[in-house]
Order: sequence, then structure tokens, then C-alpha cells
Amino acid sequence: MKKNIVIAVMLTLSFLLGSLPSVSQGVTLKTTSIFTGADAAADTYLGLLKNWQERTGNIVLDVSSTSDEAWKTGVLNDFAAGNEADILFFFAKTAESALILNKVVPINDINAAYPQVDLVEDADVAENDGVVYAIPIRSFWEALFCNVGLFDANHIELPTTWEKLETAIREFRKLGITPIALSLSDVPHYIAEYCILSCGSQADHRARPKKGEPVPQSWIDGMELIRRLSELGAFPAQANATTNDQVSQLFLDKSAAMQLEGSWFANGMPKERMKDVIVLPFPAYTPQANPNAFIGGVSMGFYLSRAAWEDEEKRDAAVDLLAFLTTGENAASLGGYTFTGSLLDSCLAMTSDPANMNPPLQDAMDPAARAYWFSSIPGVVDGSIDPATLWEEIMALDPFHAANGE
Repeated sequence: MKKNIVIAVMLTLSFLLGSLPSVSQGVTLKTTSIFTGADAAADTYLGLLKNWQERTGNIVLDVSSTSDEAWKTGVLNDFAAGNEADILFFFAKTAESALILNKVVPINDINAAYPQVDLVEDADVAENDGVVYAIPIRSFWEALFCNVGLFDANHIELPTTWEKLETAIREFRKLGITPIALSLSDVPHYIAEYCILSCGSQADHRARPKKGEPVPQSWIDGMELIRRLSELGAFPAQANATTNDQVSQLFLDKSAAMQLEGSWFANGMPKERMKDVIVLPFPAYTPQANPNAFIGGVSMGFYLSRAAWEDEEKRDAAVDLLAFLTTGENAASLGGYTFTGSLLDSCLAMTSDPANMNPPLQDAMDPAARAYWFSSIPGVVDGSIDPATLWEEIMALDPFHAANGE
């Protein structure tokens, strides 16, 4: 559920522990992020904003929401309407970020004007033009979460191979336990991405075909694999009419054995659950697939809007807030993992070799094409949509034009 947080506290302290020689009091800045709700850094983020206000005497109006399609669309719509935040935590090196690059400031330009702040320029988030616009704070990964206690109690092997995954699905279904918590109608991209990765090589997953070109066969096979899993009884009965929050609760309540989710889910997990949950790569379905492959990267960072940069009253304060959030212990407190136990141990084991990491396919897709793909997945599962035809239709939309520098 989207949760809006509005901070509008005007404070009178005039000193600044920051990098700039002078920051005017009484400046109002707008911010937006995903640091809210169950996110482990939500309270930390609010505390940092409050601390900055106390140190500068300025105002922060923050509207943060859970990272979902509605939030992404809202941020883009705000930019289109000229109502964007001054400082925003948003996706980097994606189809979405390509839409805002002319309205945010390159980090190099900020460093040139304010050399004392020395902001990080990370080449890993350079856009297709070679320019870095965002300061990355948090890396991410996506994985198959497993309720180890359910596997142990029912003498079922963990799904480290495809055969073991299918066996686990059948056995949990017999026991009346949902094998894989999943919402096809709300958040289908985890299963879609991993089924594609499970059906082919990492090179196939990283392919970015041009308009009208054929996609790798593994992309078609991956969609068919989702249907196979559904026919095996892997998903909840209402997978086409439920929310990701609802199926996540199934997993947390131990009513589901597995769930495909991201590191943000791990960060928000109750402490008592971290000792009996592990994460694994989704198992390989074909010999061409790497059994250790996982999806991850650095996809989000802080931006400074061009509107704030060109506003003489806001500019110093906006740069100072950006530096405050993205350097030293403050940056570490927003970006670090907060989970422990077997959850952390399994995460470190899975992510130990960077060569196994693959960026999400969806991040490189045009938003309209991606939305069409996601909305069609329930039809693929029920057999009303042919996967090969679907990919032909998607490729006619030129989904990777930004990734291909077009």
C-alpha cells in the first residue's frame, strides 16, 4: 500500500555541518524516494531528513512510496508536468531514467561547481550517453526465498535443481501448502525474469534486440515455463487476482514454502524470521543455463533536478542535502543490508561471484512495452496468449530503443 510521508518542520538552528560555506535558511525542498513502509531504511531516512532540517533551518517536504509501477509512473508524470522533486531517489540506467535525463543534473557538473562536496561518480550507473546522473546508494538482488522450516519439517529437499523444485511443488501441494507465493496480476516480473534466465544462457538474458528482430528462444521458452509451473500447481489459486502484499504475507505466515522476491523484501523481514529463511538462485531448467545465475545490480540512486539547480534560492541547499544523504555513514545507513542469520549467509553465498549477476531485462525496456509484457503474462499462463506471438508484438514496440542508444 502506498504510504505518503510529509515532513514540514521549520526549525530555527542556523549552523551547518556540511560541505558548503553557506546555506540559506527557510528554503523548502521536495524529495521523493522508496524509503517508506516496510523498507528497513525508512526510519533512518526520515531521521536523516529531520537532522538536516535541524542543522540548516530549512524545510523538507518528502513524499515517499513503495516502489511499484504506480510510483514509477507518478514520478515520471511529475517530471512531465514540471512538478518533480528537487532531490529524488529513482532508478538509474533504465528505460525510466532515460526519460528524465534532460531534467536532472550530471554529477560531474555538480562537482565542478561545488568541488568541496566531491560526490561519487560511479561508472556502473552511467547512462547510454556515458554520463553519470545518479549517486547509487543501494545494490539489489532477486532470488528464490525458501521457508527452510517447512522443507525440513516435511522432509523435502531444498530446490537447488529443477527436479528438486518440481518435487517440492508436488509435495507441498499435497500438503495444502502453497508452493510458490506469487501474484501474476500485480508483480509478475520476478517469475518472468527468472524463467527466461532458467531457460538459456546469461548472454541470451542480456540480449537487447532491435525493433522487429527475433528474441532469443529462451525468452519464448521462459514464458512457456511459467505455464508449466502453473499446471504443476506451483502458484496460489488466486494468482491472477491477488496482490504481492497478500502473497508475501502467505510466505511470512509460513503458508507458502517459497517466494521470488528482492533484497528489499529481505531488509523488511521480521527479525525472528531471518534465522529460518534462505535465498537461492532460481534453478536452471536447461543445460545452457547457469545454475548459479541470479538477477541483481545497482539500479537506484539520488538525483538532483535541473529545476532545483537553476533556482538560485534552492541550489545551494539542494546540493547540500544531496551530499548529506549520499556520503559517509549516512549513505551506508541507507544502502546496507539489515538482515542477519541464515538469510544473510545464503545471500552472501549466492552473490559471492559477480560473474553470475545479470541485470533485469525489464529495466532496459520501454515502460509501455514492459507494461504490455507484464499484463499479458496471465494470458500466457492460461493458454490464451501464445508466447512467440507475444514477443513478436512486444518487439514491434521497439522496447529496447533506449538501451540500444536509439
